[in-house]
Amino acid sequence: MSSTFGKILKLTTFGESHGAAIGGIVDGYPAGIAVDMERIQQEMSRRRPGSTRLGTARNEMDEVRILSGVYNGISEGTPIAFMIENTSQISSHYSDIEHKFRPGHADYTFQAKYGIRDPRGGGRSSGRETASRVFGGALAKQMLEREGIEIGAGVIEAGGIKASGYEWNPPFPPPLYAPECQELPAMIKAIEDAKADSDSVGGIIECRIKGVPAGLGDPVFDKLDALLAHAVLSIGAVKGIEFGSGFDAARKRGSENNDGMRMEGGKPTFITNNAGGILGGISNGNDIVFRAAVKPTPSIARDQLTVTDSFEDTVINVHGRHDPSIVPRAVVVVEAMAALTIADALLGWRCYER
Repeated sequence: MSSTFGKILKLTTFGESHGAAIGGIVDGYPAGIAVDMERIQQEMSRRRPGSTRLGTARNEMDEVRILSGVYNGISEGTPIAFMIENTSQISSHYSDIEHKFRPGHADYTFQAKYGIRDPRGGGRSSGRETASRVFGGALAKQMLEREGIEIGAGVIEAGGIKASGYEWNPPFPPPLYAPECQELPAMIKAIEDAKADSDSVGGIIECRIKGVPAGLGDPVFDKLDALLAHAVLSIGAVKGIEFGSGFDAARKRGSENNDGMRMEGGKPTFITNNAGGILGGISNGNDIVFRAAVKPTPSIARDQLTVTDSFEDTVINVHGRHDPSIVPRAVVVVEAMAALTIADALLGWRCYER
């Protein structure tokens, strides 16, 4: 089982949803960077269970304990080990469904691959694992800020309701972490209605990365958009991703979709950004823009058809503390994976600097 992401800047995570703790190691992080733990904890609070009234009732403080790699608030260039204790798990919620495969979850596939699984909250395949990603991403953000690179994301669709006419000025506030728009109350209501109906909804998160220089990424297998897609699709709830004009590009002519260029301030600039900041797998200096599709929370308190681990037909009803929509808490996770990817690509790019 691979639990490591990145080539130069690497994040390795460990732990299960209902174990004693989760955590990891960030390796390859440069020395001499001020590590602001207060800001990191703010990032953790955006993702933590209980952070929004639209989410789960599980209440974890997600306080990070750094075990190594930081001295007097400055990174040492050595592996940064960290740990986050689990304090609010209730494993008894899973006793009635221990031998049933939950629809929409990794229960069956995990069992098929490894022959064993932790039924308590999904174990290693739980969304709880993303807390470690947020910590790694928060470190990456602080590194990128020194390079003038900023990353922000927000919910632009929830429950089938799309935001329109919004201004992009992240970070966006709870409970939805969406930009202000006329559809915002309806988007929130769609989640609340699903919760009242013992159901769930999905949505779309947009991410914009500003200040990325031209030249990051490779033209063949390690295209920057391919690396970002790998990173974002590794988030369990994400089922799709598009860059720039995305799928709309398939409906346009080349004359509509190509981004014209002019000279400005002594360098080439782009009139539009249908490419989403990446051409031929390499950043072009424009804002990198992508959108991620997040599926509805699979754990719902409704009768669903499934089978047992002894392969008998049965019915399952998943009770417990679950998000009626994963989307709001996934915003900071998308930012984190984007930050780790760009930081890793930036370190790799420096190997090619002339």
